Amino acid sequence: MGDFNLALIIVAIVVCVIVFIFNVYLLVNYQHPDDKNQAYFPKFVVVFGLSVAVISILMLPADVANRQACRHAIYNGACSLTLPMKDLWIAVYIIDAVLVFFIIPFAMFYYEGDQDKTVGKRIKSALMWVITTAIVCALLLGILYGLVGKVDFTVRHLSSTTTNFPTSWSFSTSQPCVGNNARQCSAYLANAASEKTWTMQTTFPEYVVALATIAGSVLFSIFGGVGIACLPLGLIFSFIRRPKAVITRSQYIKEATELGKKARDLKKAADSLHQEERGGAKGRKWRKNVKAVEKELHQLEEDVKLLEEMYPQGEKAETTWALTILGYLAKLVLGVLGLIVSVAWIVHIIIYLLIDPPLSPLLNEVFIKLDDVWGLLGTAAFAFFCFYLLLAVVAGAMMLGLRLVFITIHPMNVIQFCATAFGYYAQATAAQEIFGHTLQSLRGIKYLYKYNVFQIAFIVLAGLTFVYYTAFGWKRKKPSGRFQLSS
Repeated sequence: MGDFNLALIIVAIVVCVIVFIFNVYLLVNYQHPDDKNQAYFPKFVVVFGLSVAVISILMLPADVANRQACRHAIYNGACSLTLPMKDLWIAVYIIDAVLVFFIIPFAMFYYEGDQDKTVGKRIKSALMWVITTAIVCALLLGILYGLVGKVDFTVRHLSSTTTNFPTSWSFSTSQPCVGNNARQCSAYLANAASEKTWTMQTTFPEYVVALATIAGSVLFSIFGGVGIACLPLGLIFSFIRRPKAVITRSQYIKEATELGKKARDLKKAADSLHQEERGGAKGRKWRKNVKAVEKELHQLEEDVKLLEEMYPQGEKAETTWALTILGYLAKLVLGVLGLIVSVAWIVHIIIYLLIDPPLSPLLNEVFIKLDDVWGLLGTAAFAFFCFYLLLAVVAGAMMLGLRLVFITIHPMNVIQFCATAFGYYAQATAAQEIFGHTLQSLRGIKYLYKYNVFQIAFIVLAGLTFVYYTAFGWKRKKPSGRFQLSS
C-alpha cells in the first residue's frame, strides 16, 4: 500500500515538472519576436497559468488512482495513507480563482497599458483595477455565502426491527436480506414521510469553487460544445484546404508585393491609433478600430504563413515542401482520431447523462475493464478523455475569437463535467464529493444540474457546429476589408 502511494507521489512530481518545462517550451517557441527578452512577469503568469490548467485536469485521474490505493485494504486505516486529495483540490482551485480574477487581470492591465507611462504609473493603474475587482468580488462572495451558502441534501430515515443472528448466510434475488422469507429489506419498506431535507452550511473554499464553476459553466457549454466539433473537423478540413502544388516565382513576387502593401497600410493604421491613444481618445470607436486592425493583422500573418508554404525557399526547399505535406497528413490522421473521440463523448453524454435511468455506463465500463487489464491503463484513458475536452474548450474559444488568457477558468468546468460524466468510474473520489455532492446540492444552483441544462446546451451547440462545419468548413476563408490578398 505504501509502495503504491510512493509511486503515485513520484509520478505526480515528475508530471508536474514535465508540464512546467513543456509550457516554458511553448512560450519560448511561440512568443512574438517583439516580446523576446522583456515582459518577464506576464510570461511567468502565462506559464504558471497554463501549468495550473493542465495539472488541474490531470488531478482527476490522479484522484482516481489515489482511490485505488485502499481499494483492497484489509484494515480500515489504510485509506489514511493516501494523498489528501480534497485539500489538494481546494488549494489548486483557490490558486486558479486568484489567477483568473486577480493576477492575470493585473498582468493584462500592466502589459497592455500605455507604454509611454512610467513603470510606477502602469503598476498604479493596474493595481487600481485589480483592487476594485477584489472589493467587488469579496462583497459579492460574502453576501452570497451568508445568504445562500448552504447545501440541501435529501435524506431518508431508515429503521428496522432486530432479529436473531443467523447460523448460515444465504442471499439470493428472492431473499436479499437477513431473516426468513424477507423478500424486501426494511430500507425498501420506508414510507415517503421518512424522506426529509438535511441542510448544512458549506465551507467557504468549497463555495468559492462552486461559484467559480457555475460562472464558467455557461462559457464552458458554449466553447466546449463548439470545440468538440470544430477541433477534429478543423484538422480534417485543414487537410482538404491544403496547398496542392508549389507556385511559380512570379506568382510569389506578386503575392509578396501585395502583402507588403497590406503590412504598410496596417502599420499606418496602428500608428494613427497609437497617436489617438496618447491624446486620450480611447472611446468606443477607437476600441472598434483596434479590434479591426488586430483582426487584419492576424489575417496577414495567416497569409504570410500560407505563402511561405506554397513557395518554400532555400537549399532544402524540396525537403521543406515534403515536411509541409507530411504535416497536413498528420492533421488528417489526428482529425479522424479526434472525430472518433468527439463522437464517443457526445454518445456517452446522451446515453449516460441525458437519459434517466442511463442506458449504459458506456465509457465508465471501458475504463474499469482497462483497469482490470493493467492498473493505470484505465486511469490513463480517463485522463486522455478529460484532457481532450480541455483542448476542445480551447479550440472553441479560439474559433469564437476570445483570448487564451481565459484558459485558466476552463479546467474547473472541465473537471466538474468529467466528474459528472464519468461518475460511475470516479465514484468515492474527493472530486466526486466536491463536484458531485456539494455542487449539485447547493441552494439555488442545484436545479441547473438536476435538469442537465449545461449538458443539453453542450450537445445542441455541438450539433449546430457540426452542421456548420460540414456545410462551410471546407471552404477557404477569404480576407475581408480594405487589406486583401490578391486572388
